[in-house]
Amino acid sequence: MHDTKCHFNGTLLINVLPSLLGVEFVLGSLANGLALWIFCCHLKPWKSSTVLIFNLAVADFLLITVLPLRASYYYARLTWRFGEAMCNICLFMLAMNRTGSTVFLMAIAGDRYMRVVHPHHPINSLSVPKAACAALGLWLITIAMTAHVFSLEHANTTYCESFMVDTEPHHNLSWHKFEFLFSFLIPLVMILYCTVRIVSKLRRGQLGQHAKIKKALWLLMVVVVLFTICFFPSNLMQVLIWIKTHKYADLPVSEFCPALEGVTNGFFLSISLTYFNSVLDPIIYYFSSPAIQNLFRKTFHLPQTDTAESTERRTRETGSLSLSQL
Repeated sequence: MHDTKCHFNGTLLINVLPSLLGVEFVLGSLANGLALWIFCCHLKPWKSSTVLIFNLAVADFLLITVLPLRASYYYARLTWRFGEAMCNICLFMLAMNRTGSTVFLMAIAGDRYMRVVHPHHPINSLSVPKAACAALGLWLITIAMTAHVFSLEHANTTYCESFMVDTEPHHNLSWHKFEFLFSFLIPLVMILYCTVRIVSKLRRGQLGQHAKIKKALWLLMVVVVLFTICFFPSNLMQVLIWIKTHKYADLPVSEFCPALEGVTNGFFLSISLTYFNSVLDPIIYYFSSPAIQNLFRKTFHLPQTDTAESTERRTRETGSLSLSQL
């Protein structure tokens, strides 16, 4: 079969990515390992919102586990040493858990939106088992969206990439690249919508509700900032690659591929930034509830914040029962 893919020497990636992925692995393992330990061993009782945050931590931790394999790949100068089957598994884990992170960040934003804007909706009283079933449904959707990675063809037995620039522009509009953009744009729109609606609620809310709404808004602002920093650059670079493949479509292959090398290197560097999301997500866990904050603080022997009980007591005193589950 005629190979229409561009192949780059990857000198910049070889020099930068092993160390970057190594740092992300160490920090992500420590942060998410601690978070999972707190969730599983110390955080009781759980709420439906806890289920969503726990699954985000699981997605982050699973992604972190395959980063050493990617670091080894770049350290060996773009040589995959673990076989084609393991290559597909590694790429699937990266794609699935990257998409899983965006999906559960969207779900967390939606949960805060429902509790603030529609506090009496039945979904806010969802039991933990039902919330777990909903999380399972999100995982199944994520797997269905990313399982195509197993069908990707690799240029040779030592090359392990899911994103390749094709010299035939129409081949660059693959489901894999569409899913990559789709799993960013839809959650981004939903997160921004939830944030705007909560801001609107804050402006016209009663004085007694302001503290609770501000807490929810603060969490969503953290989600927006982390989401944008980690996921926007790689999606921007993917769009730029698509534009440039059409711009240079008439060039011979000997000129076409070198013309795209810079933006392609930028894409692979920026996609490694998406993995850094797994390092930063524990900030979201921390701000998600006073109970989790206190458990983190207790672990590091820091002063405790207000307990959940005292927060609920003040909430009852101000007549803000509808927002007590934030």
